Amino acid sequence: MDKKVGHYSFIIGVIIAIVLGLVSLGTATPWLSSLLVVLGLIVGFINVTGKETKEFLLVSAVLIIAAGLGGVSTTLGSVEVVGPYLSGIFTQILAFVVPATVVVALKDIWGLGQVD
Repeated sequence: MDKKVGHYSFIIGVIIAIVLGLVSLGTATPWLSSLLVVLGLIVGFINVTGKETKEFLLVSAVLIIAAGLGGVSTTLGSVEVVGPYLSGIFTQILAFVVPATVVVALKDIWGLGQVD
């Protein structure tokens, strides 16, 4: 059951991120962005398990570092016609992935500190 909740949270999070990146939904946008953060937390707690942890952390860390240091949002935003949409989608995906990354990293640190 937990796996289904995590799986659906991931799918819903990606769909919301894409929709919010493509269109502004007025006053619903801040609420849906907040929902992305909550769904990211759910995914981090439930969906990413032991053997997936290292790969998830590596991929999400690269995504976050590229976004921060590479100015990906700005670079994508300057692309003609589709740039603002790509930038918006990328920004919303980060709102979804960063909380999941923090939770998974903390779970992994906790697991490393446990005595067998």
